[in-house]
Amino acid sequence: MGKTGALSGITVLDLSRLLPGPYASMILADHGARVICMEDRRFEAEVFKNNTVNRGKEHMTLNLKSNEGKEIFFRLAESADVVLEGFRPGVTARLGVDYQSVNSVNPGIVYCSITGYGQSGPYSGFVGHDANYLSVAGVLDLIGEAEGRPVIPGIQVADMAGGGMNAVIGIMLALYNREKTGKGQYIDISMTDGSMSFLSLAVSLQQATGRQPRRGDSYLSHRYACYNTYETADSRYLSIGAVENRFWKNLCEYFEVPEYTPLQYDDERREEILEFFRHKFLSRPLSYWKKALAGLEICWAPVQSLLEALKDPCLANREMVVELSGEGGKSLKVLGAPVKLSENPPRVKGMPPGFGKDTRPILKQFGYTDEQIDLLAEKGVI
Repeated sequence: MGKTGALSGITVLDLSRLLPGPYASMILADHGARVICMEDRRFEAEVFKNNTVNRGKEHMTLNLKSNEGKEIFFRLAESADVVLEGFRPGVTARLGVDYQSVNSVNPGIVYCSITGYGQSGPYSGFVGHDANYLSVAGVLDLIGEAEGRPVIPGIQVADMAGGGMNAVIGIMLALYNREKTGKGQYIDISMTDGSMSFLSLAVSLQQATGRQPRRGDSYLSHRYACYNTYETADSRYLSIGAVENRFWKNLCEYFEVPEYTPLQYDDERREEILEFFRHKFLSRPLSYWKKALAGLEICWAPVQSLLEALKDPCLANREMVVELSGEGGKSLKVLGAPVKLSENPPRVKGMPPGFGKDTRPILKQFGYTDEQIDLLAEKGVI
């Protein structure tokens, strides 16, 4: 490509673990930032479980409970641009590496904290995971079949979209503001806040109709035939998303039921129309519908498995599956970067580092000698 990433020259110190923070710093790394992950060697078994999000980063071990460990952290933080952490509220203050402490040595620092419920409020100290944040936000209640129980999504929506993506947005906003003012700032990301922000259409529909959205029975969730999923003869599924009437009209004309065109959102004949399309799609295998519906403007798609999606020609063309090569002939398939910039295209680079692999070269870069590094290792600082 020959072009540097949009974040080239930005250094990120990542104290987070598991998924939300590492996912955020992966996005920053894909766009050119230097990301240095820091983790206490005692917690090696708890981190790097999702190693694909650690591609293109450096990793060092560091015990922040030791005075020497804090000294190393602040030496790196003095010239860093971003600090990212995902501890529970109050932990960084107890460790002495909170925003105020870092800001005192680097007023330009952008410091981002990702937590489940935020730094303030009655839930701030609660523990939780993705399903809990979606539950509190009102999102989980809308996922699943009508009259059935709430269904936990097969992906981590609150972690990645509510937390990780919003963290990246916050960091970019703060870096842009720093360009104008010279000042850094603190970013408080709540995964529950981020999850609740997805309810904009649900809230709008509730206000417009006066009815609370019901699980599996709303405008864009299985209530009408035009926006639904259908089983095929081989127990596969396809989705129909013919929201606009012109697409719905095309679907009805294909199945020779033009009389259904004006009844797209008719509640009295809703079940009749749903049953018609269920019966039709169930009569043939998915392979048949792929050929029959190809090229028709009705907003349809096969429901693909993960392995099918990884081999999809459109996603391959979009470079959403990338194979990384490492030492000893090792390779790893990772997901690509979804944000494409024309002047500063993202680059998925480098295999995920081994735990603590870059500790020594990073410390040497910041002025530590081999003898000092050996002593730090003996004392358990690194």
